[in-house]
Amino acid sequence: MPCGRAKAVRGMSAAGAPATESGEPARGPVPPGGLLDVLGVASVVLDTDGRIVLWSPQAEELFGYTAEEALGQYAARLMVHEEHSRLVGRLFADVMRTGQSWAGGFPVRHKDGSTRLVEFRNMRLLDDRGDVYALGLAADQSTVRRLEQDVALSERMVKQSPIGYGVLDTELRFVSVNPALERINGVPAAEHVGRTLREVVPLLNAGDLEAAARRVLRTGVPLIDDTLVGRTPADPDEDHTWSHSLYRLEDTLGHVLGVAVSLVDITEQHRASVEAETARRRLAVIADASARIGTTLELERTACELAEVAVPELADVAAVDLLDAVVEGRPSALGPSESAVIRALAVRPAEGSDAVRAADPPGQIARYGPDRLVTECVRTGEAVLVPRVKDEDLPLIARSAEAAVLLGRAGLHSYLAVPLIARGEVLGALDLKRTRNPAPFDEDDVLLARELAARAAVQIDNARWYQNARNTALTLQRSLLPSHPPVTTALEVASRYQPAGATSEVGGDWFDVIPLEGGKTALVVGDVMGSGVGAAATMGRLRTATTTLAALDLDPARLLEHLDKTTSALDHSIATCVYAVHDPHLRQCRIANAGHLPPARVRPGSPPELLDLPTGVPLGVGGVGFSTVTVGFEPGDELVFYTDGLVETRSHSLDERLALLLSLLDDPARPLEETCDHLLRTLRNPDNHDDVALLIARAQELG
Repeated sequence: MPCGRAKAVRGMSAAGAPATESGEPARGPVPPGGLLDVLGVASVVLDTDGRIVLWSPQAEELFGYTAEEALGQYAARLMVHEEHSRLVGRLFADVMRTGQSWAGGFPVRHKDGSTRLVEFRNMRLLDDRGDVYALGLAADQSTVRRLEQDVALSERMVKQSPIGYGVLDTELRFVSVNPALERINGVPAAEHVGRTLREVVPLLNAGDLEAAARRVLRTGVPLIDDTLVGRTPADPDEDHTWSHSLYRLEDTLGHVLGVAVSLVDITEQHRASVEAETARRRLAVIADASARIGTTLELERTACELAEVAVPELADVAAVDLLDAVVEGRPSALGPSESAVIRALAVRPAEGSDAVRAADPPGQIARYGPDRLVTECVRTGEAVLVPRVKDEDLPLIARSAEAAVLLGRAGLHSYLAVPLIARGEVLGALDLKRTRNPAPFDEDDVLLARELAARAAVQIDNARWYQNARNTALTLQRSLLPSHPPVTTALEVASRYQPAGATSEVGGDWFDVIPLEGGKTALVVGDVMGSGVGAAATMGRLRTATTTLAALDLDPARLLEHLDKTTSALDHSIATCVYAVHDPHLRQCRIANAGHLPPARVRPGSPPELLDLPTGVPLGVGGVGFSTVTVGFEPGDELVFYTDGLVETRSHSLDERLALLLSLLDDPARPLEETCDHLLRTLRNPDNHDDVALLIARAQELG
């Protein structure tokens, strides 16, 4: 019997040992599995009389009897209830006579007196001497049934699950796969077994997946719901997205068996998520455009804002170009054979790549032939899309052969131009290029670019018309002001006029120096309320009226009264004005004020001061008289006349600003031109919303 038992052990070891990489069975001890421990299989050997001759430790645990208590006892008497004795004897005799195994559940008597259902498998044994024995293998039936149910449930779940499941051994070779993974990979289950991931799915980035599996094998930390993108033989022409998880497999004793892989195709969900994210990004870009484009009425600034929104959300390089005719206010329609004369307004990013150097610098005018893509865009009013730029496309995009070379060197691979259309007129184009972003422009990008262009075009058109109107008003304003004050023997004069910031309309500020009889000189500074062409025109009328009235040598207060009536007749216009007459012989000035800020007087040896004059009411109010004040004005003295745009700000009080003005007039010997520049440089805010007129007169000794 011992020899027979030894043969059985040797045979089972040879058949159950794992194979090496060469395919030969592994030699030496093999780590135990845990399944038998879960079942707790008991072994009992009986002789031909039914006496117990071998009793395993598991039998002690299952039946409650120690080996000393069981060995030599009749098994039927020890473990079987009396009512089952005859049945057990017949089954034992059949096995021993026929050699046919018997398996089934049977109630047995435990040592503690309880009855347990035990799953038996009985078979006849024959040793090398011809002796016959009976081997009984037994396990608790509830444990067996539970394990069978678990196995059946697991098998059905794995086979019927839409989730792909696979098991890899510790060498990361497939051991088994379920039907879902067969379908996902497009490879039969039999062709998975023994092969690596790289061999089964070469189109996937299997290197990263294998590295993750090795990490899970080493650490035991699972990888949950990681995203995998690629292609398999099941669909080699289309990218799919999967959510995959990796778990380390261990037996009940903690021995590592391999890695379990689960794979769920989430391509549709991923696409929906990408589309939702794209839509969200598009809305965010549009919202950003609404907030950032059109913050001013400055044409170049508005174009820059559009380009800044487009980069990098939509393109790597963006240019905003207007037809030169549009900028000049002329019709912009192009015929089929006409070139497009384009003025570049903005380019983003501002510097760096060859693609930027290939673009037209802002402010430059370039001519694009009728075959160029941007010409087609502004001629037809339709978007022009080249998803994948080829070498032959570059000359149709670039302004010159040199620029085409730069675009090719920059890696331009996708191009899009959309028209800027406002109020039915094509103004220009938004020119977009991709060099770093690997994705080509698609129809979604065209929709977004059109939306941006449509929103920006209205703002650009507003800025264009405003700038044209402002340029008209500024031209009128400058034409009505004296370019150089007349030279007089008694006065040295310097003046400046600065229009409002680019975002504001031109106002009606003016100054004048009028020679009078007897060596006298009239000095005038005024400010018409309002802005634009109307204010400039009103200013021109008042200046003409002032010059005419000054020739009559009227008292300043009397002149302002006549000027007030003139202003009242000019469509309810209102203006402020300071009128002074210098008499070099009397060394004095007679001054009247109509609602204007007081002039400053600078005298050598004395601190600068604001003249104390009756303020009066503005011209055009009517019904209120004016007063004339006489002040001394010796050679070397200076009078500084100015409009409120020089001193008024939103963040400081008028008193503070006037005090600052006086502090800047600290050097009576400074040349007047330098004094003008000094005052403007220090007091003037470039973004001021009001014009500035400045007039400084210094009394001279008569020759």
